[in-house]
Amino acid sequence: MSVEGSVPVEGSVPVESPLPVASPACTPGAPVLLRGRVVTPTEVIEDGVVVLDGALIAWVGPAAEAATAGWTDLPARSAAIVLPGLVDLHTHGGGGVGYPEATTPEEALVAVREHRAHGTTTLVASLVTASPETLRQRVGVLTALADAGEIAGIHLEGPFVSTVRCGAQDPHLIQRPDPDLVRELAAIAHGFLVTMTVAPELPGNVGDGGVVDALVSVGALPSFGHSDASRETTMEALADGRARISAAAQPRSGRATVTHLFNAMRPLGHRDPGPIPAYLAAAAEGREVVELIGDGTHVDPGLVRDVFSLVGARNIALVTDAMAAAGMPDGAYRLGSQDVTVLDGVARLTHGGAIAGGTAHLLDIVRTTVAGGVPLLDVVLAAATTPAAVLGDRSVGALEAGRRADVLVTDAGLRPLQVWRRGEPVAAAPRREHALR
Repeated sequence: MSVEGSVPVEGSVPVESPLPVASPACTPGAPVLLRGRVVTPTEVIEDGVVVLDGALIAWVGPAAEAATAGWTDLPARSAAIVLPGLVDLHTHGGGGVGYPEATTPEEALVAVREHRAHGTTTLVASLVTASPETLRQRVGVLTALADAGEIAGIHLEGPFVSTVRCGAQDPHLIQRPDPDLVRELAAIAHGFLVTMTVAPELPGNVGDGGVVDALVSVGALPSFGHSDASRETTMEALADGRARISAAAQPRSGRATVTHLFNAMRPLGHRDPGPIPAYLAAAAEGREVVELIGDGTHVDPGLVRDVFSLVGARNIALVTDAMAAAGMPDGAYRLGSQDVTVLDGVARLTHGGAIAGGTAHLLDIVRTTVAGGVPLLDVVLAAATTPAAVLGDRSVGALEAGRRADVLVTDAGLRPLQVWRRGEPVAAAPRREHALR
């Protein structure tokens, strides 16, 4: 969940303006200059400028060098922070709408816009375990959004997962691994199936002719999770996945992911290590990317900081796992076939009490993770650059010249001020009474 108050900002100096200014604000089509603390993939520029020229970023650098680069008439120095648009690989909904429940593209777009207004300019829409008929219909809905450029792709969280570690997945709808269903759903998805969560211990997920084999053959990546696997079984699955991805010359990152590390998997024990040390070791070697739900509810912020120290930001994707209640008041919601109750911002199954996804926006997680002691540069890498790399999309995820003009501007406390996507300003999210912030 979000952390109230300002994020400590090292090297703060007096400023002339609290907000960045688009310098030629009244000239349609003219470049837009944003000034503030600029976070690039390699440094935080304390007084930087980002130039948006149409749909692309034209220049990024220190304000002191802007004139030499041809950019004059700078905005006043600002206390704002300028970030790349965030990239969320695992989100089930928001704004009162969940992708697993949405039956039309228009309905699902409500959730996309909720996250976009808070700075997530690229997202992968996630479904949950459901019947094949439901999955076919929901994949079709999301494919329409992907074809229209509204989402980056689709993530299937199940149905080939462990009933022992199902979390908020409906155990009655979990199925035996079926590679033919994978190929069918991928065909419906028009190439936009990005990842699928699978439990490595289930027969038929790993190995020749298995689900992982089918995923790689259609250009998707396995995401290992919702698992009760041993360390040895996990290591074998990771090696199998790597070999298949390498042999297929995968168009995406070439690295499998791990679905929300620590959550819905056998816990680490010193005599029964389970999958967690295998995932950490693979990430530390740069072989896999681990998802972390750093909202302060799913994983303790101190442990999030430790994982950053152990494996590095370029091997971590911060995700929300957000469901319909993101940006909404406490109350009753749905996650696929399951009833969910949100109380004090925490979503739990109404029957059983398991945590049922998140209610934060990715910017909330950025704020919480920075407040937990992770440097801002590393947090932005994990919330934008690394997940963009998983997608294999070098057009987003970083403030660099030539990339898409997706930019998030926040105040000094990392709360949203302005969002730009493809060089166009994004409308603010609707104000809701008692909404979670």
